[in-house]
Amino acid sequence: YGTGVFGGLRAYWNEDEAQLFIFRPIDHYERLLQSASLMRITLPYTAEQLARITTDLLRAEGFRQNAYIRPLAYKSTEMIGVRLHDVEDAFTMFAVPFGSYIDNEDGAHVCFSAWRRVDDNAIPARGKITGAYANSALIKSDAILSGYDEALVLNQEGHVTEASAANIFIVRKGVVYTPPPQSDVLEGIVRKSVIDLLREELNVDVVERNIDHSEVYVADEIFLCGTGIQVAAVARVEHRPIGSGRMGTIARQIRDLFFDVVAGRVPRYRDWLSPVYMQEPVTSR
Repeated sequence: YGTGVFGGLRAYWNEDEAQLFIFRPIDHYERLLQSASLMRITLPYTAEQLARITTDLLRAEGFRQNAYIRPLAYKSTEMIGVRLHDVEDAFTMFAVPFGSYIDNEDGAHVCFSAWRRVDDNAIPARGKITGAYANSALIKSDAILSGYDEALVLNQEGHVTEASAANIFIVRKGVVYTPPPQSDVLEGIVRKSVIDLLREELNVDVVERNIDHSEVYVADEIFLCGTGIQVAAVARVEHRPIGSGRMGTIARQIRDLFFDVVAGRVPRYRDWLSPVYMQEPVTSR
């Protein structure tokens, strides 16, 4: 019945350090537990315990490349009938090697979807609830089969919310705008990270507010972000180029900075990362 919740985490391989870094695992698992509570799912783990399980899993897999981790908590029963109470809870997790989510991260060609974003009063937008992603699947397949890389989605009020499974940012006159959580937006971990990096490292103003349909067409830049998509620029919306029709300056700066951060190359943000492999102690000679 779609009565489960899930998470999506990435781990990034740093060749120079021979280390695999999990990106913000505690933040991801705190959100997973929040999602679980919305669906009356009780897990016998804390966020810290789930992070340790993830480390153990990746060590067992022995990945020496970027990987994607999928934890899943769900209602598990042979019962016929729709409900959340008095149903057993279960949990699983797996990891796979994973590269790019879309083929054209430098300048995606997107459309507006005919489907509307699931309303928070129908299915909680703040939770990564399995059943809600039927909405995302409809949006994504219609876009791909129509020749686009991705689709943008409006909410019931006609404001821009997200892509099929990614947060959106637009740039106008040097200011970055992104829809607030109240616009039926998932509170993305990468979204929060990008906002922090834009403000603290690139000295760019970021404003959370509603974005109108037509405002997308007159943006100087557009980029998407999320665990799957990472940071990807939008070059065209339907038959309209965005800005120069190529990745813009701010999009390129935040994308390059983000990839440096997740690979452990920016000391200030090493606390966002959890190393997987034990390092040999340094001994004096």
